[in-house]
Amino acid sequence: SEFHLIALVFYQANTLRPYLNTVRHTLDASLCLRNFPSQTVERHNKPEVEVQSSKELLLNPVMICRNEQEKCLIESSINSVRVSIAIKQADEIESILCHKFTSFLMQRSEQFIVMRRKPAKGYDLSFLVTHMHLERMWKHKLIDFLIEFMEDIDKEISGMKIAINARARIIASEYVKQFCP
Repeated sequence: SEFHLIALVFYQANTLRPYLNTVRHTLDASLCLRNFPSQTVERHNKPEVEVQSSKELLLNPVMICRNEQEKCLIESSINSVRVSIAIKQADEIESILCHKFTSFLMQRSEQFIVMRRKPAKGYDLSFLVTHMHLERMWKHKLIDFLIEFMEDIDKEISGMKIAINARARIIASEYVKQFCP
């Protein structure tokens, strides 16, 4: 049973790698940002991907799907990129864990610098990278952070689900012991 679990994790890691590599290469191409002040208001510099004031400043969004539930939407503009992630939720327990975990993270979004407090519609988490972030941070390190975050959030939710199932199994066995001496 332990060998089966290791083989399953190894198989899942192999199927995750091409998905994450595609996201990595797309982010590398999308994160070519520059300073672009507002065309309508003087001395304002807002992320065009959020404001969407001019269609000519927006690039075509790219959606990368691992399956129907797990996907990544990368929306680019001249001065910002929004990365939205839908996390795999196979059952109700994973949905609850995902919702609680992502809301916990989004409440602390200031500590992640690029995380948005509210995700884009239809997604669990969103990140907003502006030209200012790229001026202060290294592009390849920022991409590494986003990819590692995507890997780790799946691991965390899977680990929490395993812990809940183990705890439920112990509680059920203790409950049954009361009736069967």
